[in-house]
Amino acid sequence: MKLLTKLPLLALLAILSFSCSTDSLDDKADAIELSLITPETKTIEVEILELLNNHRLSLGLNALSDMTVVKSVAFSHTDYMVDNNEVSHANFYKRSEYLKTKAGAIKVSENVAYGYSSATTVVNAWLKSEGHRANIEGDFTNFDLAAEKNSEGKWYYTNIFIKR
Repeated sequence: MKLLTKLPLLALLAILSFSCSTDSLDDKADAIELSLITPETKTIEVEILELLNNHRLSLGLNALSDMTVVKSVAFSHTDYMVDNNEVSHANFYKRSEYLKTKAGAIKVSENVAYGYSSATTVVNAWLKSEGHRANIEGDFTNFDLAAEKNSEGKWYYTNIFIKR
């Protein structure tokens, strides 16, 4: 009986444990139209990017620079997740190819999350996950992030990393 009460929590943890990288992804999902909208930066987004860079600097890694085209691509996916009410890496291949073409990326990875209400909680969750932490600590030059709330006020996040 105890297992049945813990299954929803385990399912949520399993979903949030996935990170995506072109190094390991061979899934060429259905093409989507990428939104070229770059929304105004939110306070929570600035806080997340600062926490990620502070973590990298504490390990002796380079700080990553934000990049408008990366933010617009992250926003298109976050908006997609909000519209579909699901956290996913759907269409990652399309985002990766777009950033390789438009931003000169040679490597692209992303972290997604749902439901965390503060910058600290989402960053801590990513750092506790091996795959997400590997992206955060990876060999990248740029990154950006989009955070959007759904109609119930729950946050969705897409954090994209690129190496140029």
